[in-house]
Amino acid sequence: MAETTTIRLPPKLRARLGALAKQTGRSTHSLIVEAVERHTEYEEQMRGLVKDALAADRDIEKTGEVYRAEDVHAWMQRLAVGEPAPKPSPWRK
Repeated sequence: MAETTTIRLPPKLRARLGALAKQTGRSTHSLIVEAVERHTEYEEQMRGLVKDALAADRDIEKTGEVYRAEDVHAWMQRLAVGEPAPKPSPWRK
């Protein structure tokens, strides 16, 4: 069973939620839960992207491999249409 959490909403936001709930035939509770779920997923995704970017930076520092964006884009486009495509060569190593 879900636990209860109490939040204090500014009156204008509470009124907007109430109006939206009425218009959509949903409960205010369901709108709040959906908003929290979406924002939690967004924050988790952003943290994952930052973690991946920092790992890529460390990898560049370690290997010195850097690729030109246009080479990578061309490679990805060939892969997307099913063409055989060798991995691009590093621009700098």
